[in-house]
Amino acid sequence: MGARCSKFSICWFQSHLKASVLESSDLENGGKGEKNTWPRFGEFSLEQLKAATCGFSSENIVSEHGEKAPNVVFKGKLDNDRWVAVKRFNKFAWPDSRQFLEEARAVGSLRSERLANLIGCCYEGEERLLVAEFMPNETLAKHLFHWENQPMKWAMRLRVALYLAQALEYCSSKGRALYHDLNAYRILFDNDGNPRLSCFGLMKNSRDGKSYSTNLAFTPPEYLRTGRVTPESVVYSFGTLLLDLMSGKHIPPSHALDLIRSKNFLMLMDSALEGHFSNDDGTELVRLASRCLQYEARERPNAKSLVTSLLSLQKEAEVPSYVLMSIPQGTASSKQPLSLTPFGEACLRLDLTAIHEILEKMGYKDDEGIANELSFQMWTSQMQETLNSKKHGDTAFRAKDFASAVDCYTQFIDGGTMVSPTVYARRCLSYLMNDRPQEALGDAMQAQVVSPEWPTALYLQAACLFSLGMESDGQETLKDSTSLEAKRNKN
Repeated sequence: MGARCSKFSICWFQSHLKASVLESSDLENGGKGEKNTWPRFGEFSLEQLKAATCGFSSENIVSEHGEKAPNVVFKGKLDNDRWVAVKRFNKFAWPDSRQFLEEARAVGSLRSERLANLIGCCYEGEERLLVAEFMPNETLAKHLFHWENQPMKWAMRLRVALYLAQALEYCSSKGRALYHDLNAYRILFDNDGNPRLSCFGLMKNSRDGKSYSTNLAFTPPEYLRTGRVTPESVVYSFGTLLLDLMSGKHIPPSHALDLIRSKNFLMLMDSALEGHFSNDDGTELVRLASRCLQYEARERPNAKSLVTSLLSLQKEAEVPSYVLMSIPQGTASSKQPLSLTPFGEACLRLDLTAIHEILEKMGYKDDEGIANELSFQMWTSQMQETLNSKKHGDTAFRAKDFASAVDCYTQFIDGGTMVSPTVYARRCLSYLMNDRPQEALGDAMQAQVVSPEWPTALYLQAACLFSLGMESDGQETLKDSTSLEAKRNKN
């Protein structure tokens, strides 16, 4: 997703590298033997990266990953006019700066046209940041699941599979076979429309070892058993990506394998591709995906074998990627940045503590007529117990006792006497605090039913979607909530 900062004209010239980073290096891309100029890995100061991103402006956020303390990626511009992606970790992710630097240097030693290469890092105080090449033409998830004008062509899907396999083979040849949480958001498209694998997934997680934050239905079985990532785990994830490419949807492997075993594999294929691929190609890709998704890790192919299998399937090899993708060469896809309110930023970053503070300050002022209704009901003795449930819920919510808040608000809601969107909003956040995002999403949606023009309900839906790993849906909902709030403020 593109983003820009109107202050770049003043601020990017403040950024200077500590060492020369524009030196020639060999292009290692699966045997092409070409030469290219890439920046060598270097160290940046925090001030340089602040200048490049205009103070880590929310307008420059291009993606975010993680659970309750996500690691945000910003778009930035250095003084040499190079666009970069700057990943800023939460302060607990890498407590040991030496370990962070060693890991970053190891990943930064890789250079391939199949990777969005790591070109630097920063470690000052509690700050841990990575700097990589910026890929301006969105993610595979965007082009595959959320396309607007036309679906991704079959030839391009096959090319994505091959380039990704080549990226994994290159990394394996350099001793970096482990890739964490390989998914459609990790594959990015460069200026020429060529797919690249994000280097960020090559960094080991130093803190808790959690490498798969997405839905458990897509997690390699051995990771569920042992909590450890192996090269075979990465191949399993590659198999899930082959399913994505074939179907245009994110299909759980168990469901796909059931279809494959029952010889109904054509049901896997994207209906938008009908008539645009041969059954032989489809059969071969299904066979390859099935091998990658074997329950026993030792039965899966290695990256080199994947490359060999996919090379023979390539179509329209002479056609440039930007043509297949219908992207103007050298031009980033245009997308206007979101100008977010503090509430929007908190939801985007899944900063639940900030959301709690905002909801607490808001109180019940957005409940239409609820205050008067409650005042009137206070005179009715039989309603006292229901009202006390709400009162106790508010006390628990204020004290950050979110489990008790859920229980008390549930008693109030189940009483059915009056409907309060704020109570739904508060129970929604309490559910999120208790790691129950599905229930939280239900409450956020119910708050919108009760009060359709209330931006808070949509903001919370976005936060729930991010928590569920549904980032694109979360982004779209965040847009809607931002627009609704802007419209409301005009009136």
